Amino acid sequence: MNKLMLTTAALGALAVSGALSGTAHAGDAEGRLQIKLLATGVLADGKVTAVKNDSAGLVAAGAVKDTKANDNVVPTVAIEYFFTPNVSLETICCVTAHHVTISSGSLAGKVAVDNVKIIPATLTAKYHLPLGAIKPYVGVGPALFIVLSDEPSALVRSVGVTRTHLSSELGVALQAGADVALGNGYSLSLDAKKYWVRTDATFYAGSATALKTRHKLDPWVVSGGIAYRF
Repeated sequence: MNKLMLTTAALGALAVSGALSGTAHAGDAEGRLQIKLLATGVLADGKVTAVKNDSAGLVAAGAVKDTKANDNVVPTVAIEYFFTPNVSLETICCVTAHHVTISSGSLAGKVAVDNVKIIPATLTAKYHLPLGAIKPYVGVGPALFIVLSDEPSALVRSVGVTRTHLSSELGVALQAGADVALGNGYSLSLDAKKYWVRTDATFYAGSATALKTRHKLDPWVVSGGIAYRF
């Protein structure tokens, strides 16, 4: 699935490039607006940081000690506005899907939460170094991880869990990358972001809380693709 999504994003970038080639004269390397079509790898780096409720005794019994989300590759659109040649504001749009696996304890290797879909809504202020055709940049800004959906796996359903909930929360992102000019407003874009975000994972048995844990969600998000500025 990851290879398919990566291929789709790459083909999409080529399609946009081809569609705009007929109006390439409209591109402007110093324009105010830049749009990027990227293939993005979401590299999960999380763990349990606290146990808030263990009514079911899953942690106390050693069944669950830590968890890990899988990596994913998704297509991403970024929109950037330049206030000056060196200062810009950028936002990204994508939906990333994961499952959460128990990484230690007697149930290690088993899936705990399925079909987790997250929008990592991010807004960064960026500073671009004026180095000619290659423009490196750094950025920082808030990130709101919006959890669209999640559901208990077959394993946790079998022990009485009827519903799961991952909280949507605000964090921060640091960013670095470079745009390499290709001409006519086009550039090759390479980007990396490091996020620091937390979430509460709650497992319900009916209306009662069976388990509630605090997690860090600190992924690396790396992207590459085509940018068009005008």
